[in-house]
Amino acid sequence: MINVVLVEPEIPQNTGNVARSCACTGARLHLVEPLGFEIDDKKMKRAGLDYWDKLGVTVYPSLEDFLKKTEGAPRYFLSTKGKKVYSDAAFGDGCYIIFGKETAGLPEPLLKEHPDETLRIPMRPTLRSLNLSNSVAIVLYEALRQQGFSGLELEGEPRSFKW
Repeated sequence: MINVVLVEPEIPQNTGNVARSCACTGARLHLVEPLGFEIDDKKMKRAGLDYWDKLGVTVYPSLEDFLKKTEGAPRYFLSTKGKKVYSDAAFGDGCYIIFGKETAGLPEPLLKEHPDETLRIPMRPTLRSLNLSNSVAIVLYEALRQQGFSGLELEGEPRSFKW
């Protein structure tokens, strides 16, 4: 299982979109408080559609608590300040892919403590960052690809739609 971690997310729609991606892939969602919204926020639930009952969620009271409880597990920190590209990492089963809040990212001291585990998504140098939920999807699917999309449906069939 892959673990997706949002540290102090601020925008409920982003968290809802990430929750939907986690539900569709079997990844577990971890939320680190404080959150910029209530867990029952209508906007977050709307973005996650009717997938909330198919999702495992763990909430931590602080980043320190999360780091303590996951010590020793493989962890990757995503940041525009990373020196390594996300696709060069070897995402193993049980890894934690960690994203910071929309307005500030992950704390600088944390990134300095873990330079070899800090990854980036390449982008043009003049732009600030990608949307959080898009960033999660990019890295999550790379991790799943590396694991052979284990447990996911790889083939579909055409459906008839009536317009």
